Parts: sequence; C-alpha cells; structure tokens
Amino acid sequence: MLENLVNAQWVQLLVVVIAGFLIGLEIKAHRMHQDNAKEIGSVRTFAFVALVGYIFASVDINLYIVGYLATISHLILFYYFKLKNARSGIILFLLTTLVYSFGIVVVKFNIWFLLIIFVAIVFISNLNKKLEHFYTIFEEKEIETFAKLLLLSGVVLPLLPNQPISEFIPVSYFKVWLAVVIVSLFSYFGYILKKYIFNDKGYLVTGILGGIYSSTATTIVLAKKASYGMMPYLFSSSIIIATALMYLRLLGITFAFNVEIAKIVAIPFLILATISALSSLILYKKSTRDSSSKIKQTEDKNPLELSTAFLFAFLFIIMATLTHFVLTTYGNLGLNILSFIVGFTDIDPFVLSILSSKFEVTPQNAATAILIATGSNNILKAFYSYIFSKNKAGALSASFLIVLGVITITIGFISPLLELDKLLF
Repeated sequence: MLENLVNAQWVQLLVVVIAGFLIGLEIKAHRMHQDNAKEIGSVRTFAFVALVGYIFASVDINLYIVGYLATISHLILFYYFKLKNARSGIILFLLTTLVYSFGIVVVKFNIWFLLIIFVAIVFISNLNKKLEHFYTIFEEKEIETFAKLLLLSGVVLPLLPNQPISEFIPVSYFKVWLAVVIVSLFSYFGYILKKYIFNDKGYLVTGILGGIYSSTATTIVLAKKASYGMMPYLFSSSIIIATALMYLRLLGITFAFNVEIAKIVAIPFLILATISALSSLILYKKSTRDSSSKIKQTEDKNPLELSTAFLFAFLFIIMATLTHFVLTTYGNLGLNILSFIVGFTDIDPFVLSILSSKFEVTPQNAATAILIATGSNNILKAFYSYIFSKNKAGALSASFLIVLGVITITIGFISPLLELDKLLF
C-alpha cells in the first residue's frame, strides 16, 4: 500500500514541486549574500520549472526534450547578456536544468532517487564556504600530492599482474609496486600528521601506526626524514617504537595461526617489545628537553619520498631473489640459515608459511626460525636507519636495533634449552 501511495502521480507531482520550491529558497538564500543583481526568476520560478518538467515527462518524452531545449536556449540567451555585464557565474543555470530534470527522474526512476539528487544539490550548494575554509588550511600542492598518491595506489597498482616476474625473481610486479605504495603512504601519512595535527610529534605516531603494518618500511621513511638533521632523539624514538609494535604484531599473528608456537615466542616478544617501548619513551622524553631537538623547522620537500620508495622496492626484489636462490640451491640445508636470510626481506610471508605448516618442522624449531628471522630483520633496519640518515638519529637507532637483533637471534638459538612455553603457560 505504501509503495502504491508513493508511486501515485499526485504524490510524485507534489514532491517534484516541493523540491523545486526548496531549491528556489536555497538560491534565494544564496542571493542574499550577493549584490542585488537580477538572476533567473524567483522562488516560484523554480517550482514552475519543476512542474513543467514533470508534466512534459509524463505526457511524452519528445515533448520533454523540446521543453529541455527551450530551457537551455533561454539560459544561453540570459547568460549572453550576463557576460555583457562582466558576470560569468553559471551555477544558477546548472541548478535550473537540474530542477527541470526532477520530473523525468521521478517518472523513469522513483521518488527516492529524486530525494538523493535533492540532498546532493543542497550539500554541494553549501559546500562553497567549507571549500574556502579548506583552501585556507591546505595548500594547492597538498591536493597535487594526494592526487599522486591516488595515482600510485588506486590507478597503477590494480593494473599490475600478481604473478612472479620470472623463475628467478619470485615476486610479482604487483608486490613490488605495493612496496612503493606502502613507503609512499607512510611518508605522506607522517607528513600530514606532522604538519597539520601533531606538529613534530606526528613522526612518533607514524612510528606507532607504521609498525603495526611494516616496521621496515616505516624505518626507511623515518630515517630519510631524519636525514635533515632535526630532532635526532624524536626520530630515534619513532623508529624504535615501530620495532616494538612489530614484536606485538608478530605475536598476534602467531597466536592467530598456531598457539603452540605462540606460547614459545610469547615471553621473548613481550620482553623485547617492552624494552623497545621503554627505550623509545626515554628518547622521546629526551627529545622534549633537548634544545638540539628544537631546531627551526624546514618545509618537507618530498612528502611522498618516491626516490626512497623505489629504492626500497629494488632492495625488496634483490632480497627476495637471494632468498629464492638459497632455498632452491641448498634445499633444506638449514631452516635457521634461511630464517636469517629471510630476515633481510619481508618476514611476514615467511612467518605465515611456518605457521601454516608449509615447512614440516616442530613447534620449537618453528619458533626458533621466527625469532632468528625477526632478529635479522632488526639488523637490516639498523642498516637502513644509518644509511638513509647518516647522522645522530641513525646512529642511535642503528645501535639499538643491532643490539636488539643480536639478542633476538641469541634467544632463538637458546630457546630450546629454556623451554619458554612452560614458563608462561
């Protein structure tokens, strides 16, 4: 019954006329902020335009088209004289044609679709002031940078094949470009946080959030930012907190896939994550007190860090190829050796392979392999930290990460003797 009522012609006619009338009121409110120059009709004009459009659409589509052409001709003539008065605004003309289309929208579709269009018109009509405020906050180059990020991720990435590049290069073009997107995304995210939300401390937030996904990519981005020589303790703190989150992320993944292995790595990961977090906090506190951390800001010239992103993608290919070569050449010579090598690339796929029983090993051997891979990954991040910054921030981060990596690898080798799963569970 409700559907029949909505589709009744008198209800459609009423809704169309009311919608046209309300658009007229919206235009009148807009005129109140303008010079009292003559425009297209009054509030009633738009109600009549909507009414004519509905009647013509209901009678015959050809009659509707004739009415549309007549409306357009009138608007063109009116716009011609408007240009003579050095006034070029076209919004009211667009609104008039939209109001005229209300009738055919209801006839061809339904009232609900018309209401969606009406809401969109009102929203867009009131968007101007918000856009003016937006432009006072964000510079034009910010929009250009965001467009580049969308091009990298939303346009280029889906077009790339997800099959291995070759027999000797076991990664796909999709995964290589995904590495570029991830590094660029972290760089841009840190840039936005720093500039508009948390000022300098936005980099610490970048380390926290980035560590949840990829501490390696986050380390590269932060080390590159640290190369400007500003706030060494803050950047070291941000890099280290990313590693702390890496331990927690890997522990969560391990618990999700294999509880037995998780019981073994739980204590080492929790202790190492705590040590990393406390060290990061100490460095962060030092950055707030140290006068050398308050060097005058310089504008970030490269919010996407594309050169760094491409270099990371290249290193990703090299390390993946090396891992593939060792595995295929030496077979199962040693899972621990392979774990160490894998640590110099993306360890998540390797960890997931172990947890999903791709390698037929005991839970203890699997835990050892995960710990060794995690430790070698910390050593890789230490290398990245210093190479990309080459200053105090990189030296501090690299020193900590090397020590942390050696400790993690050592725990991995001695874990069978410690029986870690029995200590906590």
